[in-house]
Amino acid sequence: MEIERKRRERRNLIVLTGAAAVLAVAVNFAFTALNTHIKNRKKKVVPGSNVRINLSASEILRLADHIVAKSKEVHDTIASVPLDKVTYSNTILPLVELEAQQFPLIQSCAFPKLVSASEDIRKASTEAERRIDAHVSGCSKREDVYRVIKAFTARGDWMSSEVKRFAQYLVQDFERNGLNLTSTKREELQRLRAQIDELSMRYIRNLNDDNTFLLFHDMELVGLPPEFLKSLEKTENGKFKVVLRSHHVSPILELCKVGSTRKSVAVDYGRRCEVNLSVLEKLIQLRHKLARLLGYSNYAEYAIDRRMAKSSTKVFEFLEKISGSLTESASKELSLLKEMKRKEEGQIPFGIEDLPYYVKKIKEQQFGLDFGVVKQYFPINLVLSGIFKICQDLFGLRFEEVVGAEVWHQDVQLFSVFDLSSGELMGYFYIDIYSREGKYGHTCVVSLQNGSWINSTRQIPVALLISQLQKEVDGRPGLLRFSEVVNLLHEFGHVVHHICNRAPFARFSGLRLDPDFVEIPSLLLEKWCYESSSLKLISGFHQDITKPIDDEMCKSLKRWWCSFSALKLKQEILYCLFDQIIHSSENVDMIGLFKHLHSKVMLGLPMLEGTNPASCFPRTAIGYEATCYSRIWSEVFAADIFAMKFRDDIFNQNAGMHLRNKVLAPGGAKDPLEILSDFLGREPSIQAFVDSKAHSV
Repeated sequence: MEIERKRRERRNLIVLTGAAAVLAVAVNFAFTALNTHIKNRKKKVVPGSNVRINLSASEILRLADHIVAKSKEVHDTIASVPLDKVTYSNTILPLVELEAQQFPLIQSCAFPKLVSASEDIRKASTEAERRIDAHVSGCSKREDVYRVIKAFTARGDWMSSEVKRFAQYLVQDFERNGLNLTSTKREELQRLRAQIDELSMRYIRNLNDDNTFLLFHDMELVGLPPEFLKSLEKTENGKFKVVLRSHHVSPILELCKVGSTRKSVAVDYGRRCEVNLSVLEKLIQLRHKLARLLGYSNYAEYAIDRRMAKSSTKVFEFLEKISGSLTESASKELSLLKEMKRKEEGQIPFGIEDLPYYVKKIKEQQFGLDFGVVKQYFPINLVLSGIFKICQDLFGLRFEEVVGAEVWHQDVQLFSVFDLSSGELMGYFYIDIYSREGKYGHTCVVSLQNGSWINSTRQIPVALLISQLQKEVDGRPGLLRFSEVVNLLHEFGHVVHHICNRAPFARFSGLRLDPDFVEIPSLLLEKWCYESSSLKLISGFHQDITKPIDDEMCKSLKRWWCSFSALKLKQEILYCLFDQIIHSSENVDMIGLFKHLHSKVMLGLPMLEGTNPASCFPRTAIGYEATCYSRIWSEVFAADIFAMKFRDDIFNQNAGMHLRNKVLAPGGAKDPLEILSDFLGREPSIQAFVDSKAHSV
């Protein structure tokens, strides 16, 4: 749904008439036939991949119906097994095989909506996904299948730890749909879920429909670049219209030199959509009811139970410990920021709305980094080849382009991945990184085929990396902003994780991992963007790529990344604590709670008067409810791995292979805490992360 809202396609139509139209159609037909013949002749089979490329709209819908029919057949067969005759072969194995076989087919239906230039195909892809999702939802509520799986788990006849984990996950999925409850309570559960969905949609609509704006004279917007001002709508009396959306608010808070403007924008942005406060309060009440119905004391416990953190209590302890460890560094940062504001604006008190502006200003003064100049050192192709080099060397891999493979656009490339030592084919990944209309607008990795190892048969993984980067134009190479370089390396970490995952079952393969764990390897790999030796591998001046960025620029980028990070992180912890408290306690005064937490966590900085916490950070309401902590959690343990294994030698191949085999390979078949403890030789620690923030000023 979110993807569909963000994506719009515009078609250019050329209208011809008479003889010209006939000729154009004939010529086009001839060239199409010739190109199709050439493409088919050159098309290479991709051994081991069951992903179907370039399906038509009707083929997508037919495949979706086939997937549903086959799945129903398997579930019906399992449901018919007598409870005293259950075995691994007639209950668990059919579902294991079904998931492995159907996942690439499901993705063949679903991924075109992200990449296809055809609106008809995108619509068919969306409809196919809706049909499949509806069927999967129905299967998760089948009491007849649940009884059979439950009978198998009751026997305790585990062939392996993976089988036990798989069966237990199945039972938990069924029971989270209320199949262990009475029919009356099950109906209540479905009503609660329907009400939660309706309120969630209302919350999103309220935010999307909010068109609040402010008007400013040009003198009130001093510091904003001319191109930003040109993008603003102007009223008849010459005032600029600032809409309270992030694409207007963020530049003003970071760049506007007029403190009263920053405060006005921050205050109104913080109090927008006040109706959502009551919506969020109702959502929280319903979530607590749902959690209690399923046997949990509150919604936070329900949301965290199957994650690495395990309990809300542990999350609280984690957040409080991190926040406390940041206090000294954050206090130093705040003192410097207050002093800078006194010099620029006199005795006007420093407020939370001043944070983005003065952090940016003090960083610019301290490091003198011109990111326009930095960008000149990151041509796309060079960055990609450098990322390939880092990952190949670190993890013992070899990437090889599959020339002539069938793809959905001429810009798309397919690469095979081999183990460097044995030559074993480990998997494939597609790269579709250049901007075009109709395509998903963000950088991400999509699992197209999950790996598995069933009955001595190996299915290899296939991944897709999507982005919207600017291609080379008129001989000028596409250049990446430094933030795009970091993001690309992060997402490539997911590609490597996907390919190196050796879990035996598709359910635990690919990126279907614990959300508290899945980001750790990618956040770890980001750190190679701030080390001189690796930065030089992925950089080169676009007019002479033999000249990478110099040592001084490398050091400045690292200092820039580390500096003034404690206060920003405390602000994120504030939101996480708020999220955790409202989802673990009943009848909370949200505004009172937020005001109390703000002063406590943000070193006495008061909350902006009138702030509506329900609209300040919508992740609490939709998408990350009770789990906002997860990004910080992952970053902390990525820092622990880096400090222990790579800080002294970022190209330590032994450590890289150890990471591949101990952390990436198990996938979701093993408990994440066990995985990290096994790799580190001890339990994960927050100390390395705390130490990294000790010198933020």
